Order: sequence, then structure tokens, then C-alpha cells
Amino acid sequence: MIRKLGQVMIYVNDQEAAIKFWMSWYEIAPTKSAETSFVLQNKELVAKLEPEVNVGTPSLLFYADNLEQVYEDFKSKGITVGVIVNVPEGKVFNFADEEGNYFAIVEK
Repeated sequence: MIRKLGQVMIYVNDQEAAIKFWMSWYEIAPTKSAETSFVLQNKELVAKLEPEVNVGTPSLLFYADNLEQVYEDFKSKGITVGVIVNVPEGKVFNFADEEGNYFAIVEK
């Protein structure tokens, strides 16, 4: 039986830029006690070693407690953000990393 999601592979063209955008490690997580982490993989190398792997960007939805605060923090850091919208799940906005990959954050 599947117990939890362990890692999410994010395929990037420039690992150094991705690390600066996300955090300072190749394996990253929101906190040290987080159950899920991200591993930033080199797109070119993975495509060469495993040509059958789809190295497209995964769709990720993050949860936040105070969406407006996160939104303003991202804007102040120069991160590309969309507008906050209301959906059945709650308030949500999209943001983009340095390579133009979009992700979403919803208030939970």
C-alpha cells in the first residue's frame, strides 16, 4: 500500500538558477520535518540516460495558511505571480519559477 509521496522530481535546464529560486540544496523541502521533498534533476542528463522519461514540468499545488502574506512576499521578491482568485477549494494564485514553469498555491 502506498503510504506517502516521498519526492517530486522537477526537471530543469539550469540547476543553479533553480536552486537559487527554490532554496540552496538540490533536495529541497518546506521544512526539515516535511514528509515530501523536491529533487532538482538535470533535464539534459536525465533525457540522455532515460530517453523514455517525460521531463516536462509537473503540476504542483502548494498549501498555505495565509495566502495574501505569501502572495505579497513573492511579489516583493520579484517572483512572477498571477492574481488571487476564488475557486471551490479556496483562494489560489499561480507563480512562475525562473524558467517560466507555473505552479499554484491555495489557502488551506
